[in-house]
Amino acid sequence: MKITRSEVEHVARLARLELSDSELDTFTGQMDGILAYVEKLNALDTEGIVPTSHAVPMENAFRPDQPADSIGVEAALANAPLRAESFFRVPKVIE
Repeated sequence: MKITRSEVEHVARLARLELSDSELDTFTGQMDGILAYVEKLNALDTEGIVPTSHAVPMENAFRPDQPADSIGVEAALANAPLRAESFFRVPKVIE
């Protein structure tokens, strides 16, 4: 699978990244290499292999929920760069 420069530009735009021409050339080559490797992996016969999410067995370290008092609005907002009354103020992300 060959990735084009215009596809890299499109992905960069979606990620809100401004890339120079040299960066676009570099990333096009790198992404093409990654996709070529994935194609090699897709060619492997995985019949009868059980899917795994971890190479080694994992155990969750869950604890029972224990209700506790909250830290309060003032403590929660103490290091907030911007706040509006009792809320965090964040930049608008939807255009």
